[in-house]
Amino acid sequence: MAAWMNGDKLRKILHPGSGFNVPLAGKWALKFIVVGLIAGLGSIVFHYLCQLGVHFFLDLMAGYRPPQPMGEHRLLPASNTEFNRWILLLLPAVGGIVSGWLVYTFAPEAEGHGTDAAIDAYHNKGGFIRSRVPIVKVLASSITMTTGGSGGREGPIAQIGAGFGSYLATKFKLSTRERRIMMAAGIGAGVGSIFRAPLAGTLFAAEVLYRDPDFESEVIIPAGITSVVAYCLFCLKFGWGSLFESPSFKFQNPVELGPYLVLALILVGAGILSIKIFYGTTRYFKKINYIPNHLKPAIGGLLTGMVGFFWPQCLAFGYGYLQKALFSELAIGFLLALAFGKMLTTAFTIGSGGSAGVFGPSVVIGGALGGAVGQAFHDVMPALVSQPGAFVVVGMAGFFTAVSNTPISTIIIVSEMTNSYHLLLPSILVCSVTYMASRPWTIFDSQVKNKLESPAHAGDFFVDVLESFKVSDLIHAIKSVRVIPQNMLLIDFKQCFGEMTQHYFPVADEHGRMIGIFSINDVRGVLFAPEVEHLVIMKDIATHDIITTDPTEDLHSVLNKFTIKNIDSLPVVSKDDPAHLMGMLNRREVIAFYNQKVKEKKSSRPEE
Repeated sequence: MAAWMNGDKLRKILHPGSGFNVPLAGKWALKFIVVGLIAGLGSIVFHYLCQLGVHFFLDLMAGYRPPQPMGEHRLLPASNTEFNRWILLLLPAVGGIVSGWLVYTFAPEAEGHGTDAAIDAYHNKGGFIRSRVPIVKVLASSITMTTGGSGGREGPIAQIGAGFGSYLATKFKLSTRERRIMMAAGIGAGVGSIFRAPLAGTLFAAEVLYRDPDFESEVIIPAGITSVVAYCLFCLKFGWGSLFESPSFKFQNPVELGPYLVLALILVGAGILSIKIFYGTTRYFKKINYIPNHLKPAIGGLLTGMVGFFWPQCLAFGYGYLQKALFSELAIGFLLALAFGKMLTTAFTIGSGGSAGVFGPSVVIGGALGGAVGQAFHDVMPALVSQPGAFVVVGMAGFFTAVSNTPISTIIIVSEMTNSYHLLLPSILVCSVTYMASRPWTIFDSQVKNKLESPAHAGDFFVDVLESFKVSDLIHAIKSVRVIPQNMLLIDFKQCFGEMTQHYFPVADEHGRMIGIFSINDVRGVLFAPEVEHLVIMKDIATHDIITTDPTEDLHSVLNKFTIKNIDSLPVVSKDDPAHLMGMLNRREVIAFYNQKVKEKKSSRPEE
């Protein structure tokens, strides 16, 4: 309980009450700006590594030059190397060997998709991430994806920001709560910069922590600051604008919501299938005990290469194919093969222990399915669905919502990535349907249901529950006790002591007004001292500096008194007369009351 008793300076900034400390707010803003700067620099370095890796591995070695989104440009000119499927078959396995050695030698917690590891650190590790993890994650992920592994960039860059936020909080000896917030703000900075979506990065950091429609409200302002700083730094280097360019999509016909609803149902089924393939692959690789963990990503890379041998478009990032789909340049068969192939290669790459994110593949899968559905409806009813590319945008948002339980931030991030804000209406419909239909499933295994279930908020909830009730709510639990007269001799107390079961004894004057109190421990030293039992009166043994409570005091303050003085019972006195004893309140009664209220709150929540 020490966590909630300690003062939290950041909480005073985020919930200032009646006052606002400008110097303190400035110090915290500076900390968030530093986290944003580091996350932005990390995004720049990681983007360089990815671009260089794609050029040297996929282009120069295998002759594979996947298209890029219009918002990104190649750092180096394309080579003249001929396309070689056999090198493409083996290249992901080689990348798996190198990344597997890096991860399992230096930071095993950097395996898999980094966002999930950051969520776990928030809920279960006090926001603590080892300082080496972001470095290892960036190197391993860049090697994994640029050698053909299927993954996204948000996982590694989220761990860069989260890792530095955690490191800075640890260096400044901040509280556990403050370290969690710094870490989450780093996640927002990483996502907001690498995808050029600062608002979405802010909301994603607050929303991705929970399965229920819940936000970590204290994260939003810090993540907003870090995300804006990181985004500006990244765009100063690589240019402003959205990641994708798209036609001027507009939603103008409510009847078109029918085809969008069909798309939502397809995305739900595809999302559940994708999660089952992903975690089925993950469990299978974890069960293989006769192969060292260092080598498992190589096996996953080989399986990825086998898929890429036939469907090269399923390797690496895949954003360029989304760009083409937005302009309806890809056939339905190609899009369906891209979606299913991406499910397989992502599961093989990350499920085997490879290092990459899951957002990137998810938006590619969703965009491909959306493009296929949009073109199918366009072929059947071209007057109604005149812009099949719009289904790509909505499909991107709907599919990731289905697998991540983050509808709000996903709608925003896809809108920012594609600059397609006129599709908010169908996006809201599709994401609402996919969210409600796929809530039991999630690609982020470390998400908890809500704040009530999060270890990070156990103390907060404890305080919230107890602060909402007063001693008067426990009036039935206040016990009458025998009051000891102040002039009673010790010998007389000894004669009646055996008949009493109480452990605390209020002492009263001749008018019945409480003047002190003593416990069994206080009297133990003289209880068996016959030489003084005719001399000592109970007034001499009693403590006169009495800690009391009254019916108007909240139970959090009462329990705080129990804890600070390490006592098990408190005198309850009248609010208007501190010497008028009403009875004694025991610590266990307060705890039992708290447990009862928690049980009631849990039972009142709707079932899944």
